[in-house]
Amino acid sequence: MAATERPARAPAGASVARYATGEGLRRFIADAMLAVGLPEDDAVVVARLMVEADLTGADAHGVFRLPQYVRRIRGGAVNTRPHIEVTRTGPATAIVDGGNGMGHVVMARAAETATALARDAGVAWVAVRRSNHAGPAGIYAEMIAAEGMVGVYSVVASANHMAPWGGSEMLLGTNPLAVAIPCGDEPPFVLDIATTTVSYGTVKNHALQGRAMPEGWMVSRADGRPLTDSARAGEGMLLPIGGHKGSGLAIVLGLLAGPLSGAVFGRAVVDFNADSSSETNTGHFIIALDIARFTEPQAFHEEVNRHLSDLRGSGRLSETEPIRMPGDQRAARRIERELNGVPMPAQLLEKLNEVAETLSIEPLRLRSPA
Repeated sequence: MAATERPARAPAGASVARYATGEGLRRFIADAMLAVGLPEDDAVVVARLMVEADLTGADAHGVFRLPQYVRRIRGGAVNTRPHIEVTRTGPATAIVDGGNGMGHVVMARAAETATALARDAGVAWVAVRRSNHAGPAGIYAEMIAAEGMVGVYSVVASANHMAPWGGSEMLLGTNPLAVAIPCGDEPPFVLDIATTTVSYGTVKNHALQGRAMPEGWMVSRADGRPLTDSARAGEGMLLPIGGHKGSGLAIVLGLLAGPLSGAVFGRAVVDFNADSSSETNTGHFIIALDIARFTEPQAFHEEVNRHLSDLRGSGRLSETEPIRMPGDQRAARRIERELNGVPMPAQLLEKLNEVAETLSIEPLRLRSPA
């Protein structure tokens, strides 16, 4: 069965009811997307990328988001059959107008465009507008790395949950940054970070499971005191990484993914958590860099792996805590979850059962792996 009782490592503190196979999840999500009107090819793309989030440990950006996506599609906020228009504006640049389609579909097209441009020009910057939430940033940077290039990605987050440094008005999002560097036969180096101390999706996941948040994630908008009750997250705002530096980085990435792309930023951002009917005009950018324009790729991979190995093997502060490189846990978790399944908290399963009933599709617990 796709949802089984097999043991696997789950998020700390989570109450796991079942474990779902990647294939079972893909079929479930694809059926849900078909039921709300996506063409089959697009439904498959969305399902594949959402499950990739689950397999690599981005639990707040995979099937967890399905009820929200279904709600917004049914509310008319997302175009299920968009005309995605790609305009090449120079040898190394392009603009992708997503036609208000599902962000996963739009960004898959943008990543393909960036790769093709970089093969010709050596480097490419693709700006994206009229898109939607597309899941974790690392997926799209890693798409570029899978083609043997360096990938860089960012997006204006789909809601504002952070104030500018020193402020109390939430005008900034988590605006993530992802960088993926290919490592030959080894898993790629993938840095995927929000510009806040944690993603808001992780906060929502804690709230769904009734788990407290660590101090340092959020503060109250009323008095600036630490907020740890996830049920009261609506009263708080996220804190930036590195104080004013994180706030500044969020602004830089937001301006480049938003106004430069012809998309929204700041006050114009639509909170897709609260709004089920408005177009968001989400902006992204993705960069591809062809390593072969600078050095022989195999030599580069060997040198990168040599340095990463040296860093992992360097002196440690703790004998029990290994030195981690960006992408290490992502790769290990993917192997583990492909083998043992994706942990499904009881509260999430309940939400997914509601989706299945609403859309008249087979529930996750009845699905068999391929």
